[in-house]
Amino acid sequence: MTTGGSESRRTLLGRPTDPLSLASDLERRAESRRPFGLAALATAVLDLVFPALCPVCQTRLGAGRRDPLCGRCWDAIERIAPPYCDACGMPGAPCCARCAAEPRAWDYARSAACYEGRLREALHAFKFGGRRALARPLGDLLVEQCAAALPPGIAGLVPVPLAWERERERGFNQARLLAERLAPRLGTTLRPRWAVRVRTTRPQSDLSAEERRANVRGAFRASAAAAGQHVLLVDDVFTTGATLDACARALRDAGAARIGVLTVARVI
Repeated sequence: MTTGGSESRRTLLGRPTDPLSLASDLERRAESRRPFGLAALATAVLDLVFPALCPVCQTRLGAGRRDPLCGRCWDAIERIAPPYCDACGMPGAPCCARCAAEPRAWDYARSAACYEGRLREALHAFKFGGRRALARPLGDLLVEQCAAALPPGIAGLVPVPLAWERERERGFNQARLLAERLAPRLGTTLRPRWAVRVRTTRPQSDLSAEERRANVRGAFRASAAAAGQHVLLVDDVFTTGATLDACARALRDAGAARIGVLTVARVI
């Protein structure tokens, strides 16, 4: 049910908008223009006037919140902790049977949490519900869970390119939003032009593992600027790894010296 507060939030700037994104935009402006500490006060005032709701469970944000996620949804995310496969991030042995039998196109992979429950719902709201503000807590999750396990010397973060038709329809590339959040936190640079899509592919979600690999084979091209560099590919979900594999192979063909993969979620 739409409340008066939610409706006011939607029309505050004279045009329809996502209430959670609006709150985040206003909070960011407060952070950039006011001394540290006053941003929290600005957020509290916003919550009084326009009560913010969690995009996953639709309850009011409260203690432990990671805007725009509520504390309960944040705490419910099942984090991935060592030991895990160094090559693909799967929980378990340092090298899983799959990676031992068939080496990956990249050198290492890290994922923050399991693709299930509240995190899966949050990622769906992020990608398909247009909740761009979720890049903030999801990016924070990546930093908190994976930053310490990343090797040094990363020259650039490369968001996995989205097909231009889907990016136009969605209005953004979720991998790029995550990479933008991560780059300053990891002390490196965003390099979106180091990998591009050169052909349209079918959506991967309804395809088998083999069909996924065939679907994205040769779909990417990498820049010569990646030659000799340590590159970190960023995406939202690691499912079969087919898209990441195709992108990593393009970077390898361009001469990348070391390639890592970083995703918010891992299908277990």
